[in-house]
Amino acid sequence: MIPLIREKFNKDFSQEKYLHYLDELKKDFPGALDFRVAETPVFIDNTFKEKLLNAGEAIIDTVITNDYITLTNKAIPENVQVKGDQGYPNFLILDFGICENGLGEYEPMLVEMQAFPSLFAYQLHQYSSADIAYDLPKEFSPYLNNYDEGKAIQLLDEIIIGEEDPENVILLEIFPEKQKTRIDFHYTEKYLGISAVCVTQLIKEGRELFYEKAGRKIKIKRIYNRFIFDDLFQQTEEVQNKAKILFEDIDVKWVTHPNWFYRISKYSLPFIHHHNVPETFFLKDLATIPEDLENYVLKPLFSFAGSGVIIDVTKDDINKILNKENYILQRKVKYASSIKTLDENAKAEIRIFYFWKEGEPKPVPVYNLARMTKGNMISVALNKDKTWVGGTFALFE
Repeated sequence: MIPLIREKFNKDFSQEKYLHYLDELKKDFPGALDFRVAETPVFIDNTFKEKLLNAGEAIIDTVITNDYITLTNKAIPENVQVKGDQGYPNFLILDFGICENGLGEYEPMLVEMQAFPSLFAYQLHQYSSADIAYDLPKEFSPYLNNYDEGKAIQLLDEIIIGEEDPENVILLEIFPEKQKTRIDFHYTEKYLGISAVCVTQLIKEGRELFYEKAGRKIKIKRIYNRFIFDDLFQQTEEVQNKAKILFEDIDVKWVTHPNWFYRISKYSLPFIHHHNVPETFFLKDLATIPEDLENYVLKPLFSFAGSGVIIDVTKDDINKILNKENYILQRKVKYASSIKTLDENAKAEIRIFYFWKEGEPKPVPVYNLARMTKGNMISVALNKDKTWVGGTFALFE
């Protein structure tokens, strides 16, 4: 997006540098990196950065109001409502596609939003690894609001661990050692000192939760939640039964509380009206099906990582759906082929990480990840036969 910087990076690029980059990424935890890493960062100029941040502020200002919370009360399915909601999310992430606005200018368009952690720890390692391999331009930074690596780790510590001893805080997942994002769990432990614990390892005594480590039973006071109920319902009955203790009255602090995974999600999109947010409808509210369905995408409300999304939607697809209250129809976001690579241009999406410290009036944007594709969908699991695609990050001017 910045021609001179892009041309210099591409000219200086070599496969040896990329392999050096991968070696740096993998050196601490061999075998843990389980997704493709793109060869390049995404360079973002000040104009587009301001558009991103202005859109993000408008969206955040909308979703933190009491009216908005009332509107989204029905977003949480009854079978997954968890006690102990503190009333605000610790994290929000906004995914923006890099698009064109019809005037020859790049424009961010919101694709997805969640109140759920992303690769917060791994991304810090990715930035430093890329800089070692590529000697990235110093006038760019992956951070916002004057943050850097040290300040970002301190902020994560304050939000996730708070005043507790790290051993009384856990990262909760389902079989964390099998997750594609497990490299992030390793770096979370490296930076913050907290262990990843499987839901099957939880021990409940009265209202208290415990886990075992090195033969010791340790009380859990805070849960850094990476647990998604969609994943749980794909597990055996034994695992699902074990997880039922999470719905009981337990004496823990959730970071972020599981209810917010549903409240700030695809369910939110029909309520947000902004020029950087694509027009979105609940399927149940459609009086008539649009004639130009080629310009829309059909999404299930309660799915994760793109599961169940129909890109080339037809009237038959819509008519076959019985539970229309669980789907949205969203105007397609048309990504621009904005990233010049060594062959065909790539498309990109930027995920801004917002962190909300207790007592602060609103969350603030701190850093980011990005994903690149040469196909129709943005996913690090796709385009495996392509290069210059996969997980990466944005560097802001």
